[in-house]
Amino acid sequence: MLQVISPDASCRLHRAATRLPLQSPWSALQLTVAAIVFMLLAAVALSADLSIAEYVRSHPLPGELVRLVRLSEAFAWGGTVLLIILAAAVLDARGWRVLPPLAIGAFGAGLIADGFKLVVARLRPGVADSSGVTETFLTWLPLLKLDTLGHPYGRALQSFPSGHAATAVGLAIALAALYPRGRWLFAGFAALACFQRMEAQAHFASDVLAGAAIGCLVGAACQWRRRSIGDPSVAA
Repeated sequence: MLQVISPDASCRLHRAATRLPLQSPWSALQLTVAAIVFMLLAAVALSADLSIAEYVRSHPLPGELVRLVRLSEAFAWGGTVLLIILAAAVLDARGWRVLPPLAIGAFGAGLIADGFKLVVARLRPGVADSSGVTETFLTWLPLLKLDTLGHPYGRALQSFPSGHAATAVGLAIALAALYPRGRWLFAGFAALACFQRMEAQAHFASDVLAGAAIGCLVGAACQWRRRSIGDPSVAA
């Protein structure tokens, strides 16, 4: 027997479908702790950066696996991240309301990481020599010391931290808040994207871990912000 839904009930169902409850599976405290752990791991990884980079360079991944890893950059590069966010806005019943949390989580983290690149100049693995990890860090505030860098300032000196890693982790956390059931899928995409940066010789392990820490901190800040304005869906 067909059940007739009244216009009022239909409106209530529509409003319920288009609300934007962000029930993140990870609390602000958990994300903050994760950020601290990633920062500590980045500090520890510094001593092994050159060894890890050399191992990854000398042990290439087999055929289709390397293809999979390289395709995962789509979860971290700004252009394809924008397409992911637009796809979510088109497919989700909440429409444009999903844009701000996804954009802030992903691009906010990426921009912060890019800001740090202007503070410290570090050679990327593809152009660094093996004399020592300290030699990969050239100077502070490189834009003020262009005459003494010894290298043209540009992408080659923007290794620390990884903006791709920060973007991928920030996007994964933001997506998990909107679609909690996919949290480990999003985390897996972010992990693959982070590894891709090392596989491509674009970043050292410590760069990637520092970028992941930034992504977690931005996710935690968004959670704290929503909690401070009284959103009942935010975990403590």
